[in-house]
Amino acid sequence: MPIELRTPGEIARSLAARVRELRLQRGWTQQEMAERAGLTLATYRRFERTGRIALDRLLKIAVILDARSGFDQLFALPPARSLAELAARDQASLRVRGRRRRADA
Repeated sequence: MPIELRTPGEIARSLAARVRELRLQRGWTQQEMAERAGLTLATYRRFERTGRIALDRLLKIAVILDARSGFDQLFALPPARSLAELAARDQASLRVRGRRRRADA
């Protein structure tokens, strides 16, 4: 099923299944995987079963499985279509948040 037609829960469970397959290919138990990633066994087991996990813990798993590169593309901006768009992006990245004005000022 195309990713666009799946729910967030389905995507999470599919991701967990892929992680499980990579773990099994390496011949690691759930306990070994949890230890390598610095997670509790209960946290890791819940992830494989439900797909639910905190982002920082998922990143730890990605590091252990040498799968960090996929995160670099997550939410990546599309290529600029013109020099003006590229310049606007550069300008936007230079913006800094100003201080809030006091209501009584």
